[in-house]
Amino acid sequence: MSTSTFPSLMIVGCGDVGSRLGRQLAARDWRVHGLRRNIAALPFEVLPVAGDLAQLECPDTWPIGRLDYLVFCAAATQHDEAGYRAAYVDGLRNTLGWLRQRGQLPKRLLFVSSSGVYAQREGEWIDETSPAEAESYSGSVMLEAERLALHSDIPASVVRLTGIYGPGREWLLKQVRDGYRVASEPPLYANRIHAEDAAGLLATLLEADRSGVALDECYIGVDDDPAAMHEVVGWLREQLGVTHWSAEQSVRRAGSKRCRNARARALGWAPRYPSFREGYAAILAGKQD
Repeated sequence: MSTSTFPSLMIVGCGDVGSRLGRQLAARDWRVHGLRRNIAALPFEVLPVAGDLAQLECPDTWPIGRLDYLVFCAAATQHDEAGYRAAYVDGLRNTLGWLRQRGQLPKRLLFVSSSGVYAQREGEWIDETSPAEAESYSGSVMLEAERLALHSDIPASVVRLTGIYGPGREWLLKQVRDGYRVASEPPLYANRIHAEDAAGLLATLLEADRSGVALDECYIGVDDDPAAMHEVVGWLREQLGVTHWSAEQSVRRAGSKRCRNARARALGWAPRYPSFREGYAAILAGKQD
């Protein structure tokens, strides 16, 4: 089979989730390109494209010819409003400019967003039809970037991922080992998705579009169990054998909501790690996927 018959994909901001997506699709005979500043960090299955999202000119190694799909999954390196705007709004705008410079019009753009666009904090159930009225600068900038994607010349879907965890993303484990306290009343709900499942959802969306399925403009990426944080912490304490508590008062999270994944599941996607228990058990067992 000629490589020209393979579907082609560009992953812009090809970090942890992007690299996992690249490996998954390369195993299905996709031709996958990945753009990031440090291409040495890319997996061997991904064709490297060195680039900086701050540049107006298209990178020299950007592929020439047909480009079927584009996934934008950049991560802000500067965690303030200017940094978020540079990564998500300006970065996406520059990427769309690169496509125009090369005369490319992908069949679909997937913009990886965040459930941080939802401001609900009373434990409400959230789906893609719920009001997204971000109060933080991060959520507001992400909504602006979503609008840029959806109003581009390319058919687009935004994928609002919840708290991503996995190997190398072990902040909560460290906190629990240090005796992390979290309020139990009222319960503080948190949403999460394992990095491998986040990549799997993106792969499902791309394969569905490739098969002619009409995609919605928005999907939430979350596992099956938006559990209360005190439940998660209690389970992790047992697994880690932690018996002490931090001297600090209980930590009160700002948000509390429960996200649904019914729309994603309707496409045939199912999380490999349906709850925090399976996901963290895999991490504690040293599994890298």
